[in-house]
Amino acid sequence: MKKYTWRNCIEYLKDNPNGYWFKRKLYGWGWVPVKWQGWLVVLLATSIFIASIYVGEVDDAPGAVVMGFLLMLAIIFFFGYWKGEKPKWSWGK
Repeated sequence: MKKYTWRNCIEYLKDNPNGYWFKRKLYGWGWVPVKWQGWLVVLLATSIFIASIYVGEVDDAPGAVVMGFLLMLAIIFFFGYWKGEKPKWSWGK
């Protein structure tokens, strides 16, 4: 059995011949941003959620936080499926 280290994980993420913005996680289900565009999507989605928390507190509108969270998830899933590898459960390489 091969032992996985941070070096193995970084090599996996850098091996991106198709130019994906998001690669499949090595363990579990989901994506990891691997290009600057992917990181920008994550930053944008997180910023929208943080702004919704601020709006929810200022305007006393708890629904704004829920909508911000759902919008954040929608953005990440949209770009993950569009510009990333197909997600599946993974147990390593």
